[in-house]
Amino acid sequence: MNRVVLSVLVLVAAAACSQTPTSPTYTVPLTASAVSTGTPLASTHLKGHEEVPARDTNAQGQAILKVSEDGLSISYKLIVANIENVVQSHIHVGPAGSNGPVVAFLAGPFSAGGGRVNGVLAEGTITAANLLGPLAGQPLSALITQMANGNTYVNVHTNDGVAPADTGPGDFPGGEVRGQIRKK
Repeated sequence: MNRVVLSVLVLVAAAACSQTPTSPTYTVPLTASAVSTGTPLASTHLKGHEEVPARDTNAQGQAILKVSEDGLSISYKLIVANIENVVQSHIHVGPAGSNGPVVAFLAGPFSAGGGRVNGVLAEGTITAANLLGPLAGQPLSALITQMANGNTYVNVHTNDGVAPADTGPGDFPGGEVRGQIRKK
């Protein structure tokens, strides 16, 4: 009987030791359908106008980012719904409520006036070689640090290709939906 108990304990201990630590996963709820409460958001679905200025739109999305075990790449998937005329998407550096510079492309550029998009807009991998703007030439850890500090956001830009700009959903070249990147 003691051998059975000892065997079970050894198996449990071995299983616990074999667990590899998981790398951080970040989620970015992207929506612009209601007013933000200003409280820290821990859920994966954000409610609120995150764009600066806020946009009146039913569009929304989700960006899922995962840092590799070695910290040398970030894989991502960008999913959108109820959005038209997407022209591009980026990660920007900037706190909630402020606009900031582009530091990595996620999608695009696409032609203006492209129509409705629902589902996976883009997926891929970001490395240090993909960093732009103030993070160009820096290691990927510079972006990961900004993400961990809540100082980055994903923005999806739209354009119907007809002047003037900013006429409503599907025509916000400065960004239609946005979400602050938060550690999951």
